[in-house]
Amino acid sequence: MLTHADLYSLEHYHRLRPEFRANVMAHKKLRKVELGPNASLHFEDQLTMLYQVQEMIRLERMYEPELIRQELDVYNPLIPDGANWKATLMIEYPDAEERKEALSRLIGFEQAVWMQVGEFPRITPIANEDLDRTTAEKTSAVHFLRFELTPDMVAAAKSGAPIRAGVDHPNYSASVTLPPATRDSLAADLA
Repeated sequence: MLTHADLYSLEHYHRLRPEFRANVMAHKKLRKVELGPNASLHFEDQLTMLYQVQEMIRLERMYEPELIRQELDVYNPLIPDGANWKATLMIEYPDAEERKEALSRLIGFEQAVWMQVGEFPRITPIANEDLDRTTAEKTSAVHFLRFELTPDMVAAAKSGAPIRAGVDHPNYSASVTLPPATRDSLAADLA
């Protein structure tokens, strides 16, 4: 959980931003999992959320403690708590018409995503706890997912068990075994 004490002042952040941003982008790249050509999971953690909050404070030139607390309240729920992974699911089609048509065919996509630790059963996510992002006509291009792990899954992941991710939707299917560096980064989220 991030607190006001974890944040840099605007002046300090301005000075360290280029190096900090480069480090965060490398970290985020490591935590991105491609699910076929048009979907990806971006796993969040304290560092990615620190960056997000710092960028919002920078963009909005926030000095007021209450406004900063509100930003922390928005982004803290996206930090894993030691027994789960939290990810932003992106469904991406570069062409606007193709995207519109695809999102109408992919209703329920967020519920079709899964993670698997070793030989344990697949974990389906709890999706969009803040608000529903799907209508009767289409799904959203962005979803927020939480994958809850059992204590045995946590222990297996921390011990180096392979981690897989995928999606089994009637109109889109993909699966991948996470590379060791990504697996290790996600295992580090667990307590």
